[in-house]
Amino acid sequence: MARPNAVILASAFALFFAVLAGWMSYRYLQREMSSVKAVQPQKIVVAAADIPIGSTIKESQLRVVSWPKDSIPPGSSQRTEQLVNRMAIRPITSGDAVTEAKLKPKEGAAGSGFMTYVVPQGHRAVTVAVNEVAGVAGFLTPSDRIDVIVTTPVPDNEKESVSKIILENVPVLATGQVTDQKEGKPVVVPTVTLDLLPEDAEKIVLSSSKGSLQLLLRNFSDIARVETRGATIAKVLTGVERPHPPKVVTAAAPARQVRAAPKPATVVKASAPSYTLEIVRGTEKSSRQYAE
Repeated sequence: MARPNAVILASAFALFFAVLAGWMSYRYLQREMSSVKAVQPQKIVVAAADIPIGSTIKESQLRVVSWPKDSIPPGSSQRTEQLVNRMAIRPITSGDAVTEAKLKPKEGAAGSGFMTYVVPQGHRAVTVAVNEVAGVAGFLTPSDRIDVIVTTPVPDNEKESVSKIILENVPVLATGQVTDQKEGKPVVVPTVTLDLLPEDAEKIVLSSSKGSLQLLLRNFSDIARVETRGATIAKVLTGVERPHPPKVVTAAAPARQVRAAPKPATVVKASAPSYTLEIVRGTEKSSRQYAE
């Protein structure tokens, strides 16, 4: 009786360990399969060439490649037709995944404007009117750096004008409605959109209303600040800055005090001394007066 019991007990233990080993093997294989699936490549769309900011994506600029599943960027697409004719709001280099974060939102979506993505945080986009000369003959392109000079009458002396650099090293966001050159050729546009801080935006708006603006193209690597005092025609012709004429303040003349003319002194003429001569003739007596 004891022997069958021992056999049953040994069989039960063997069955338990067999089930445990099977379960552990199953879990191990599941983990291995999951890791294999994680590294299995999947198809996503990447840039076949550099896509500049503001450009509309074409079919030829895209290609489908295999990408490890566990490192696929969020917002990636598996079909090129979902990305064709979309606008890039960030530069996309060749080989980078084309994700929704790099594209302008679809028409009607919130924030679908393009320029709102280009303006840096805390800055403002300001558009100023220029002509062919003021706009550097159309050679301005987005990402160029410029200085802004204003020519305006001199305060307190409207007959003389002064030219002064008011802003330096300003980034260009767009020229007119053009965000890039056309086939590498200059495009003459009537407006230039600049990237400015709010206080600099106030300066350029006020200056454009008081005088004329001229844009000065900088070398992209030249970021040095230049201190200038401005130029007047007198300084240009003579080389010497003429001081501003002092203000002439006309003071009111003090009220004159009118003095009354002195009254002429009254002259009292003294009477001349007189003498009385009495003449007696008999019984007649007479007198006669004589003055000196």
